[in-house]
Amino acid sequence: MSILRERLALLVLATGLALVAPGGCASRSAPPAPQTGVDAARTRLSAADEALLEDLSKRSFQFFWDHADHGTGIVRDRARTDGSPVPTNARDVGSIASVGFGLSGLCIAAERGWVPRSAAVDRARTTLRFFAERMEHQRGWFFHFVNLRTGAREWSSELSSIDSALLLAGVLTVGQCFSADADLARLAGEIYRRVDFAWMLAGSPSLLSMGWKPESGFLSARWDHYCELMILYLLAIGSPTHPIPAESWRAWRRPTITFETYSYVGGPPPLFVHQYSHAWVDFRGWREREPPNIDWWENSVAATRAHRAFCLSLAREFPGYTDRLWGITASDSRKGYVAWGGPPRQGPIDGSVVPSAAAGSLMFAPDITVPVMREMHDRFGGRIYGRYGFADAFHPTDGWTNPDVIGIDVGITLLSAENLRTGRVWRWFMQNREIPAAMEKSGMKR
Repeated sequence: MSILRERLALLVLATGLALVAPGGCASRSAPPAPQTGVDAARTRLSAADEALLEDLSKRSFQFFWDHADHGTGIVRDRARTDGSPVPTNARDVGSIASVGFGLSGLCIAAERGWVPRSAAVDRARTTLRFFAERMEHQRGWFFHFVNLRTGAREWSSELSSIDSALLLAGVLTVGQCFSADADLARLAGEIYRRVDFAWMLAGSPSLLSMGWKPESGFLSARWDHYCELMILYLLAIGSPTHPIPAESWRAWRRPTITFETYSYVGGPPPLFVHQYSHAWVDFRGWREREPPNIDWWENSVAATRAHRAFCLSLAREFPGYTDRLWGITASDSRKGYVAWGGPPRQGPIDGSVVPSAAAGSLMFAPDITVPVMREMHDRFGGRIYGRYGFADAFHPTDGWTNPDVIGIDVGITLLSAENLRTGRVWRWFMQNREIPAAMEKSGMKR
């Protein structure tokens, strides 16, 4: 997982915190998705729950509005919960994955009236023009961490294939949401078409590399087993200019995880690996043609429910975990950035709760995740809930609260909540015809 590997290695430089645990491993229309369980769940949200999700979502968006540079559109990787920049050398470091989430957030904000639509379009146009015309790239791929003001590479980070994919997801989302702006739609297409996905195969017939560095070339690690990789492979297979073989979809391993009554395809234990691709790709109603005919939507639903059961299995050791307070995914901890999660248990789990774990699964299982939002908000209040919603992590019984929020964690909260409430992010992204076409080429059917 490039997102984890690079964070664990590079955020030490950003925060001065200890390295605690190793990592594991983007109008054309498409047919509408069928109605499934989450659609019915939307109608069951109470007025109070809708109000809470509205407030949480608006606060989450505020991070991207506050911390995007007005000249480049690049979004800070992290900030303090009170809105101030972090007082370290990470102050002016942006994350291209945060940009992808933030671009999608502009669409949500425009639709919900949090900012004027014209202002959201202007911000999106500024961002896409910078990435299309001025941002340093190699064959269309971008460096993972970059300078907020200039876009220059920071911390010797890699050209990241997965983080570039998350950026592209946001680019293609605004290209559809704001398609009435011809310049913006054109720039979105140019950025996507420029990416040389075949080059990132780095000599492999089917497996993409995790990245490239100018000093040493391609990273040896490949996207070869299930994790957050699905959106990367679909963008690559669907590319109108530099596609990779459709057979690549079946080339990565799919290990089965079984916990209590749940069985699903898993990989690294942090829950975000089951969430990020689904923030944009609407897998509802799709199933692989080949046995065992995996339904990736239901797979993430099962992973979410298994994770809740896993947290509850730890309640004797950590009594802060309850049926209304649970969730562990890669995040800050009091000792550093940690790739913790389960099942199976990974990392120095200490009873902390990571709000984006349950929040990122709002779209999958609102019956068990919305109560967590309510419990955290009502029980802990201002201790953990601030300008940008929930702090990145906190401990429910000993008083520790992380002073920061992280863009990708705030971002998955925002997009998952919107997909639960309206499905808009799915709708905008799936209007890019290359995506459903890639799903069909990959062997999925509805």
